[in-house]
Amino acid sequence: MSYSKEELAKYRIARSKESLEEAKILSQSNHWNTVANRLYYSCFYVASAYLVINKMEASTHNGIKTGFNKELIRGGKLDKRYGELYNKLFNLRQDADYRDYRDVSERKVMPLIKDVEQLINKVESLIEEER
Repeated sequence: MSYSKEELAKYRIARSKESLEEAKILSQSNHWNTVANRLYYSCFYVASAYLVINKMEASTHNGIKTGFNKELIRGGKLDKRYGELYNKLFNLRQDADYRDYRDVSERKVMPLIKDVEQLINKVESLIEEER
């Protein structure tokens, strides 16, 4: 079964918001490594939604991150702080998920929740404007 780019983008935005909600819930139990993971995926899904709606193909994490930075940050559609946020979360997730003895702290992750929420809203608005 194939889906339209609009349906796929809508699905990915929903996944982005769901991942953000999971991060908030996990933060209440001090699961900071998993919070970093869910925040990263929240950015990943919304970035991939933007790329798919604009007919840009990327199939890897690096491809999505590169496309996000190229189209939205260097393209001037988003402030560069959102590119820094995405890159920071990419690295935090790598540490939390794949590196031994690299625990993510509340101090590093908690402030990022609000930033990710803003990023989702901004990218969702851009998608709506560009349709």
